[in-house]
Amino acid sequence: VQLQASGGGLVEAGGSLTLSCRANTNFFRALTMDWYCQFPGNDRELVAKITDRGIIHYGDYMKGRITISRDDAKQSVSLQINNLRPEDTGVFYCHAEMRGGASFWGQGTQVTVSS
Repeated sequence: VQLQASGGGLVEAGGSLTLSCRANTNFFRALTMDWYCQFPGNDRELVAKITDRGIIHYGDYMKGRITISRDDAKQSVSLQINNLRPEDTGVFYCHAEMRGGASFWGQGTQVTVSS
């Protein structure tokens, strides 16, 4: 499974971004899709997860400012982030999980929030 993330960029504090991730697999419907963020100097942490059944879990850090959604027909998952803060600056990664345990990472997309 190859994942292509996009949508990052430079945004002012208080602004919004929508990140997108497309997968090149016919099994997208069976995947749990996640977004992780790696903030400078830290390990990757879970931002949001949406299962193959549409069950959603948000990580604590951005909860209330994010919305994850998936479009199985387009084999894509999106993450809308509102009210961005300078401390949200980091690299956002798309991640896919199969029920058998295999997982795949995308290349990451940089989000930079200016104050």
